[in-house]
Amino acid sequence: MVVGRLDIMPTASRGRQPIISVGELRIGGEEKRAISEVLGSGRISEGEKTLQFEQEWATYIGTKYSVALNSGTSALIAGLLALRYHPDIPIEPGSRIITTPLTYIATSNACVLAGFEPVYVDIDEKSFCITPENIVEFLESVDDPSGYSAILPVHLMGYPCDMDAINKIAREHDFRVIEDSAQAHGSIYKNGVRTGSLSDFSAFSFYIAHNVQAGELGAVNTNDIEIFRLIKKIKANGRICDCRVCTRKTTGCPKMKGNNDESDVDPRFTHELIGYNFKTMEFQTVLASVQLKKIDRIIKKRQENVRYLNDGLESVSDVLQLPRFDRRVSYLAYPLVIRDRKKISRKKIRIALEKKGIETRPLFGCIPTQQPAYSHLRQEYRDRLPVAEYVGSNGFYIGCHQYLDQEDLDYVISAFKEIIR
Repeated sequence: MVVGRLDIMPTASRGRQPIISVGELRIGGEEKRAISEVLGSGRISEGEKTLQFEQEWATYIGTKYSVALNSGTSALIAGLLALRYHPDIPIEPGSRIITTPLTYIATSNACVLAGFEPVYVDIDEKSFCITPENIVEFLESVDDPSGYSAILPVHLMGYPCDMDAINKIAREHDFRVIEDSAQAHGSIYKNGVRTGSLSDFSAFSFYIAHNVQAGELGAVNTNDIEIFRLIKKIKANGRICDCRVCTRKTTGCPKMKGNNDESDVDPRFTHELIGYNFKTMEFQTVLASVQLKKIDRIIKKRQENVRYLNDGLESVSDVLQLPRFDRRVSYLAYPLVIRDRKKISRKKIRIALEKKGIETRPLFGCIPTQQPAYSHLRQEYRDRLPVAEYVGSNGFYIGCHQYLDQEDLDYVISAFKEIIR
């Protein structure tokens, strides 16, 4: 979702003006050994290391199954296609999915590419999540809700959506629920339950600036064996294989048992669905496994950095909405929203920060009204999403990652105070 930096040098050593990046990946000895092990194994396409990561990630999130894919976008597309193919409760192509207007565009793109129509409700101004109240209000305004099939909340910046209320609405309307947890690695919903374990399936991204960093890698987590099996097929061009561990060379392929003809069928090249090549590689999954061992420290350091920045920037909180601090949140970044546009514009503050070596990113934009790819929806959603539009125009974020030390944070605080006088 964001462009991070691959580095082995500490931030403070880069000359007189530090570079405060949105995200940073530092390759240490453990990561190098893991990559070397993959190279030495003679197999770089997904295999035992990928299976190991899938099992570790499923255990960490609290689901029965996890499937690794080559990106978070692929994870969303494959999961949504699995709902179309589902043998028990399939959802019809062309049906509508209620989702958020303020997030990285991959969420909406996945809906469209899987054959569904994203429909948007407004967000909470502090958590950036769609709210149950807005979902209910929207459904009450719809003449025929039968054309809707699912709710897809996004835990943006690590903030958990109200999943109890969302799941209640879904049960009342017989909807599926999908969690986009790409930015919420390890966020706690409540009572120790992590986001990504509260829906039919969840999608994760392990892009370089995320809390578990592997470059291009995604995963789908689910408790539904049929979704798990379908994604195994979809990610491999729809081939018939769906076993958790391949038994072709040991006990034989269960898909081929009872096949007594002379056709010499190979399950790896027999396809029963139309799918994609969404497979990943061992390099990414071993990096993710190494990162997962450190995740508690990563989350804690990011939380400490958010709290330190909040304390230091309290004096400018009349101009900037500071992020809500919550020890349940695994922070992707440090999101800010301009409160008073008369005092300073987002463009001005971002340019000033970048000149001081502090990377920034806009907070994605309101998809149906501010993203050119969805300009055909602009008239339909005019004045319907005031909070998302405001945050999309006035929100931005900077880094809070685990490699920032107190000197870096003090530099950021000083820079903001100098810009906002």
